[in-house]
Amino acid sequence: MTFFSDYNNLGLLAIALVSGGLLAWPALTRRTTGASVNISEATRLINKHNAVVVDIRDAVEYAVGHLPQAKSAPLAELAGKVATLAKNKSNPIIVVCQTGKLSGKAHAAIKEAGYSEVYSLEGGINAWRLAGLPLVK
Repeated sequence: MTFFSDYNNLGLLAIALVSGGLLAWPALTRRTTGASVNISEATRLINKHNAVVVDIRDAVEYAVGHLPQAKSAPLAELAGKVATLAKNKSNPIIVVCQTGKLSGKAHAAIKEAGYSEVYSLEGGINAWRLAGLPLVK
């Protein structure tokens, strides 16, 4: 019991708990945002499996640049457009936002609508742009 009464040990214990929490954070947030794909996997899904790209950014951001053949469905309007995203609910859907942080909210709404394969693009449009891949204006 003297281990816990020594202030030096309590500091080390606090550091261990904080670092463990920081290590667990990515796994915990992944559960709330759903499945995600990186740029190369997204490209493969688009080219080989006819994935539907859904851009949830607002109209102004969409007009600045979006993925080729991406459908605009701003997050605020997604509930009304979710039924018309793809002709076949078995087609993969890739949800895209600016940084990859907001797509988790849309991911859940699309899954609830009955689409079986829904992914968020890791890093969003920013990652796509950094990879040098084409954007349509």
